[in-house]
Amino acid sequence: MRRGVLALGCCVLPFLGIAAHAAPAPGGEAGGMCRVEKHADVPARMRDGVILRADVYQPQTNGPVPVILMRTQYGKASAQTQPDRFQSPAWYAAHCYIVVIQDIRGQGRSEGTFYEYRNDRNDGYDTVEWAAHLPGSNGRVGMYGSSYVGATQWLAATATPPSLAAIVPSNTGSDYGDGWTYEDGAFRLGFIEPWMLSDIGASSARNRGETALADRLAAAGRNPAAWMRFLPYADFPLFRDRGRDVAPYFYDAVRHSTSDAYWRAFDIRSRYDKVRVPVLAFDGWYDAFLSGALENFVGMQRAGGTPDARRNQRIVIGPWDHIGWGRPDSEMSPRLLAIGPVANSPVNELSLMWFDHFLKGRDNGVETGPRVDYFTMGENRWHSAGAWPVPGTQWQRWSLSSAASAASVMGDGVLSPEGGATHGAAATDSFTYDPANPVPSVGGHSCCGWDMGPQGQFDQSSIEQRPDILVYTSAPLDRAVDVTGPVMVELYAATSAVDTDFTAKLVDVAPDGTAINLNNGIQVARFRNSLETPEPVKPGQVYRYRIRVWPTSNLFLAGHRIRLEISSSDYPQFAPNPNTGAPFGQSATMVKATQTIWHDRAHPSALILPVLPVPDAGIAHPPQR
Repeated sequence: MRRGVLALGCCVLPFLGIAAHAAPAPGGEAGGMCRVEKHADVPARMRDGVILRADVYQPQTNGPVPVILMRTQYGKASAQTQPDRFQSPAWYAAHCYIVVIQDIRGQGRSEGTFYEYRNDRNDGYDTVEWAAHLPGSNGRVGMYGSSYVGATQWLAATATPPSLAAIVPSNTGSDYGDGWTYEDGAFRLGFIEPWMLSDIGASSARNRGETALADRLAAAGRNPAAWMRFLPYADFPLFRDRGRDVAPYFYDAVRHSTSDAYWRAFDIRSRYDKVRVPVLAFDGWYDAFLSGALENFVGMQRAGGTPDARRNQRIVIGPWDHIGWGRPDSEMSPRLLAIGPVANSPVNELSLMWFDHFLKGRDNGVETGPRVDYFTMGENRWHSAGAWPVPGTQWQRWSLSSAASAASVMGDGVLSPEGGATHGAAATDSFTYDPANPVPSVGGHSCCGWDMGPQGQFDQSSIEQRPDILVYTSAPLDRAVDVTGPVMVELYAATSAVDTDFTAKLVDVAPDGTAINLNNGIQVARFRNSLETPEPVKPGQVYRYRIRVWPTSNLFLAGHRIRLEISSSDYPQFAPNPNTGAPFGQSATMVKATQTIWHDRAHPSALILPVLPVPDAGIAHPPQR
């Protein structure tokens, strides 16, 4: 299961005008190269009469071939091509597939009114069945694409179109409330506002012919920092124009801050039994939707609609952020890019093999049963496992303690393995959280590029001297520790407020003091027990919070130290909690809060790490098949 990258003999095909040509191999399909013609703006009528338009790349073959479909809101002309993500549609078509790139409803050249997620289940079903009956099709359809274009695949798959045979969603989640718009109750400000401004808001306005509005939104999206401190979010002015809402989904998202019926209408996690196709997913340790992608992988194994679907689930996770996939020209954060070619994404080669097997029936070794291929940072090698979490994971508790105060890296906070020596006599650590002066985000798993939002690996030293960050650090490790899997913090804490946030960040500290973030999490106090039913906290009362730090895979080398940062803000990755308990986004009022973290015998606050035996060497190149 550990092999090198497949070197395919087909290059990207340039095209001009209506057609793009590659020298056809004898026998067409048998040779693996097909001449390709592009047909622009091909119409498809949806069940309500709305016309959606697609570019169709038609291979010249001796017989019918499968269809590969992308449904995108980002413009069918770009088709999410390199350096960001995929090879061109003509590249896929030259491997003897009909390739369809469609603008979704209300975007690009398609008719209708755009509203995120709302129409993509029915439109996805209708488009799959339309594509299956295109001239030259053999009736089998696969889908591919990243981010929202991954969402269009999952939403279509939950409608169970009979012609859908496989999907390859990249960087996409399981729920468009929790894990997309919100995270454990916290609004994902650094993603949602810029994305809706520069991407979907601007493009849908342009689709409606409102050019001036589209230009204003796009310009604001290029400078989102000027707007992210605007309060209250419910009155955000840029999505209102001449008395009307031009992006009503933004205001609906603010109003629906709980996991309610609004979000359940779109979710994937409650509909795995409707999905009856194999799934090959790609994601990254610093991607905005990693947690949901892994939930989809596990959920489909448990509850997929057929035995074949449950068996054929695969996910590939690299050291990537949302659009930086390890190519030389990718917009990756500098530390991730410096890992080098070993971290390159095999998305195009593996996707093609996946389609070759499940759409064309070729026996090429990709049907291996459930499988996760993951990249371990620190070691910088790839590994494979048959399940997630990885079988053999041991859950280790690391206790928090301090002698006087853990405030800032200059404090004396200690992280020690449970059962080891105790450190310090202090029962608590405290800090003041001021939502008007939140802790800056330095890297993280926001969206959508490291130079546009909090993503990727960065040295945390620049913020660790703040007194509103508690820092707990282990002794230098005498042997390497492999941390691979979901991470949890059990935190016993009290606040002077009726609501607040608690944040956690896992950090790898090198012998020279460089402190690299691995992943982070947040918990809104009122959502500590349920995302459906918020419960205020009693000021001064101690509660146990379980903060989900998103998964990682990192080899802490000997001599390195494990660090946990605890605070109450991570801005702009998350909207600062105003500490008032008021409904989210409806008020600009903020108050300070005194936060107290307990770590005595009665309140054993701890970091819970998924630890694997230090592995034999993995493979030094991406998985081949």
